[in-house]
Amino acid sequence: MTGRERREQLLEIGRTLFAERGLDGTTVEDIAHRAGVSKPVVYEHFGGKEGLYAVVVDREFEKLLELVTDALNAGSHYRQKLEKAALALLEYIEESSDGFRILVRDSHGGTGTGSFASLLSEIAGQVEHVLAGEFDRHGYDDKHAPMYAQMLVGMVALTGQWWLDVRRPRREEVAAHVVNLAWNGLSALEPRPTLDPRRRHKERERLRRLREKEAAKQEKAEGRAAAKAEKAQRRSRREDSDEGPEPAFGTPAPSF
Repeated sequence: MTGRERREQLLEIGRTLFAERGLDGTTVEDIAHRAGVSKPVVYEHFGGKEGLYAVVVDREFEKLLELVTDALNAGSHYRQKLEKAALALLEYIEESSDGFRILVRDSHGGTGTGSFASLLSEIAGQVEHVLAGEFDRHGYDDKHAPMYAQMLVGMVALTGQWWLDVRRPRREEVAAHVVNLAWNGLSALEPRPTLDPRRRHKERERLRRLREKEAAKQEKAEGRAAAKAEKAQRRSRREDSDEGPEPAFGTPAPSF
């Protein structure tokens, strides 16, 4: 095995152990034993477990940041950008679970690497740029774009941490629901969110027809109620007319 191959082997083993046990729970001896080498080999390549850990975290940091940044730049519409970014994070979690488990732990103070919070801050900076353009387009004050960027990134990141363990529903469905809340808000949630624009259009048409049907039904019910009330009023007026006027107070009754 070449020196480069050995280094990559140690990184992969360290990545797995750090995900399972954390930095403090992993020893150089654990890494060496799993790799089938002596401890000096680990020290030779990385100077210790902290050095190995720093490289693992930096790699995962850059990998996830690149995935999300590419997703934000790929979408042509702002909703599509959000969909792609949410899906990119969930794909990373599904395909690189060990890496994500390492990232969500605050990086060890002695490694000199960034924490998950700093990663989210980097991503929020990318989202802020996207939001500023959208705010300008709608005439909103873009000074609030940084705050909204933090909100969006935090919502997606926390959902990702939850999904890391439950893994249900499918990642596409999770992304659709995240975007549903972020894009539409609680007051206008889509009953059946989807990432497919065609299916989304069909669902909107279905809801429009349903609303029209309900409105027509309501209008018809109101018409029947009004007709029923009018009929009752006419009947009441006829009954009043048949009874005739009551004698005025103090008028003597007719004698026979």
